[in-house]
Amino acid sequence: MSTHKRNLTRRRVLGASAIGVAATGAAVAGGTGLLGTASAAAFGYRDDGTNYVVDTGAALVFKVSKSTGDITSLAYKGKEYEGYGGKHSHVESGLGASTVTIRQTGSTILVKVVHGPITQWYAARSGQNNVYLWTNKADASFTATRYIVRVKPGMFPDTGSDAWDSTRDKIIEAGDVWRSPDGTTHSKHYSGKRTIDYDYVGFTTGSAGLWLVRSNHEKASGGPFYRSLLRHSNDGGAGLYEILHYGEAQTEAERFGLQGPYVVGFTDGQAPSSSLFHNNLDTSWADGLGITGWVGKAGRGKVAGVGLKGMDAKYAYTVGFANKDAQYWAKAAAGTGAFSCKGMLPGTYTLTVYKSELAVHTGSVTVAAGATTSLHTLSLTGDPSVAATIWRLGDWDGTPGEFKNAKLMTYAHPSDGRAAKWTGNVTIGSGSEAASFPAYLWKDVNDGVLIYFRLTRAQAAAAHTLRVGVTDAFANGRPRVTVNDWVSAVPTAPTQPDTRSLTTGSYRGNNHTFVFNVPSTAWKTDASQYNVLKLNIVSGSGGTAYLSAGTAFDCIDLLA
Repeated sequence: MSTHKRNLTRRRVLGASAIGVAATGAAVAGGTGLLGTASAAAFGYRDDGTNYVVDTGAALVFKVSKSTGDITSLAYKGKEYEGYGGKHSHVESGLGASTVTIRQTGSTILVKVVHGPITQWYAARSGQNNVYLWTNKADASFTATRYIVRVKPGMFPDTGSDAWDSTRDKIIEAGDVWRSPDGTTHSKHYSGKRTIDYDYVGFTTGSAGLWLVRSNHEKASGGPFYRSLLRHSNDGGAGLYEILHYGEAQTEAERFGLQGPYVVGFTDGQAPSSSLFHNNLDTSWADGLGITGWVGKAGRGKVAGVGLKGMDAKYAYTVGFANKDAQYWAKAAAGTGAFSCKGMLPGTYTLTVYKSELAVHTGSVTVAAGATTSLHTLSLTGDPSVAATIWRLGDWDGTPGEFKNAKLMTYAHPSDGRAAKWTGNVTIGSGSEAASFPAYLWKDVNDGVLIYFRLTRAQAAAAHTLRVGVTDAFANGRPRVTVNDWVSAVPTAPTQPDTRSLTTGSYRGNNHTFVFNVPSTAWKTDASQYNVLKLNIVSGSGGTAYLSAGTAFDCIDLLA
């Protein structure tokens, strides 16, 4: 039976731990990377009985298994880099028995791997030290979509938040979070980057570099601010990942269809050429290859916006586009807010403008092939920061960035030795309140944090609205508030990802604002006395410690 028909769980999938000669000038014209020192005359492939062996005509020779479609060898300048623990490089956790074919079209060699709902493609271009990859997934038979490049141990330095030593470090959570003797924590999850923040990941020794240049993620899910594992390294080997749908901390439904190209490439230690980046990559050479689902430049459109009105100069703005079939985003220009997004598949998209990571405007836009959709200035009317307040803790930006430990949490576990204590009562008006207030609150760790504040007699004579903004939650954790002797009702849990997030480097879920209408009878009538706001996490589920029910804060304020 084909393995794709098995009902695979996320843990099972994720835990299983062209013939001819092309001139040098033609390869350069392709705009796809640096040439190796070897002669392009060697470009071609052969069948060794078990693998298709592809010589790029540069310094890279790679092999693709004829039975599984795994990459079984990546030899750069005669040195083997691929594989560890008896496993090779592949889509998902390996497809198993597959139909694998190879052919050459001009200066391109194309390998096609078919296994049920997944088709994987590899392409080599004459004279380049790159492998171009596409993944076409038709349904949810596999519960995740990733490609992992497995690298032999000892090829590159094991450094960074995503590196650990299993002979020395101790597992502290779920088999994939480690603590070193110095108290720092490490995990493959701790990339510290959002999708919008990077074009490539990889390793270098200074004299040899192995890189994975990401695709445009148009068929991925999670949007521009999604965080996921990008690489790992340890004493057992290293890995580079193209994550397209991981199933962890996901805020969107999975998209299906062709994703790519993404690129695995070698250099002599330097970063990969910017000509490989998805916004720069010339893929016209792929138009005639017959890749299922491929849509070339002529079949795509563009959106161009004049600008944004109502921006806060302290923040970067991003314009996102999403429908059930594709997602895109573009950075808005500082000052004007002008934006442009090219290479979009035809269709109607929800347009969302983000102040940092907070949605402050939504609309709709339709894209047509070969055309530019021009938009007039968009007025931003959804920023909660414009409301008049008595006090505000943090700022409305869709992140916990102003709060204690927030930045560390994108590349470390909450128990990390570098983290400040998670307790953090604050007094409004004392200075540096936000920096003293914990970014996260857990039922079993720091529940019951207090905020002290004074009101004038006039303010205390009226009812006020208290807003508590959150960015994510674990195990349906949500805040219930107590103001002096007044206790709020238990709020309804909003929709949030149902996997780990706060302990795996991500605070990104579905931004939500809890609104509490506090009556005038709740306040202290003596203006010299402090009112006490208490925040408790409520939930009917969750484990213990940092896996108990919890939430991440965006902003808390009391409206005037």
